[in-house]
Amino acid sequence: MSAEKALLFVESNTSGTGRLFARTARTMGFAPVLITARPEKYAYLAEADAPEVVVVPRVDEDELHALVAARWGGAAGVAGITSSSEYFIATAAALAARFGLPGPEAASVRAARDKSWQRQVLAAGGVPSPAFRAVSSAPEAVAAAREIGFPVVLKPVDGSGSVGVRACASEGEVQAHAAALLATAGENARLLVEGFVTGPEFSVEMFSGRVVGITRKHLGTPPFFVEAGHDYPASVPADVARALADSATRGTELLGLGWGPLHWELRVDAGGCAVPMEVNPRLAGGFIPELVRHAQGIDLIRETLRLVVGQTPEVTPVRHRHASIRFLFPPADGRLDAVEGIDGARGIEGVVDVALYRSVGDPLVVHGDFRDRIGHVMACADGFDAASEAAERARDTVRLRVDLPAAAPLAGAREGAA
Repeated sequence: MSAEKALLFVESNTSGTGRLFARTARTMGFAPVLITARPEKYAYLAEADAPEVVVVPRVDEDELHALVAARWGGAAGVAGITSSSEYFIATAAALAARFGLPGPEAASVRAARDKSWQRQVLAAGGVPSPAFRAVSSAPEAVAAAREIGFPVVLKPVDGSGSVGVRACASEGEVQAHAAALLATAGENARLLVEGFVTGPEFSVEMFSGRVVGITRKHLGTPPFFVEAGHDYPASVPADVARALADSATRGTELLGLGWGPLHWELRVDAGGCAVPMEVNPRLAGGFIPELVRHAQGIDLIRETLRLVVGQTPEVTPVRHRHASIRFLFPPADGRLDAVEGIDGARGIEGVVDVALYRSVGDPLVVHGDFRDRIGHVMACADGFDAASEAAERARDTVRLRVDLPAAAPLAGAREGAA
């Protein structure tokens, strides 16, 4: 394959692995190109190794088809077409198919973006599922919650990154949250009301129908579901690992998502059932691919791009270590005045990365979703406990100073019960 060929990304995720996809494409000998209607979303475009950027009025499949044909001559000048953003994977897949390039089945990806459809298919196929209802108004949400029983989880049917996801313990909370979500949603918006499943949360990372590994998730303060940290691979009993893998594998078959990376989120309830919370037809966010790379030597970003350009991926572990990440959070809205302890965190044995996503002076707004994360620490060690303890020590070493009234320096994370 010619090194002159472009590797096209239809939009990108704004944090996490978006920059890594473009960087990896270049190291593979391709020219990464970001096609976007909103380049201002991407801070990494200001960096020296940023991809070429092509700005379009809107992300429309037909218009992109004409652009790719005219500018690159279609498959003659393009090695592959993909996206690292869940919102645009289906569009990228459909575009790739029109040029005869590899990709997932666009219809399956598009259908799986609807969490209510996920629930219907999984429940019908015998995969453990909570009670659920899809609704389109606040009164319908209240009625559904009353029928299911409190507490419930209320979320958009097509969201990502925990945006808009909230546990509600009363009719008043359901009414208020549903009204708020619908007020900011587009026409014909729908919400999903589902029973609250207690138990520890995990994710199963899959690649072309194969389980790569299981991640232990740590969630932040209720009633939100912000992911405060991850441990990979999870240290779980064999029966729990088997239940998680079985639910994810069966669900993958039911949903027709057997091509490329897949990220399942599940909880293990008191009875030992692995209950899917949702599935994302993409690589995991939250730097989980980096944990996999450090722990097992599998570069899921590279292997995904190998699949996109028609090469044969390899996802067999070449080492057996453990990696953990803990995110840094502001305590409340304010302005970031200072960050202390960065060098100390980097000096802790096992720490492999300390990163900040904000600069001193930046305004900070707490949303109750992935946007609250303003940095991370990552550690790797031979043992599970050693990796997680190093990450937590590094997290607690970083101190954020925020211009809050009477605020003292606060530890970087606000992790709660998982």
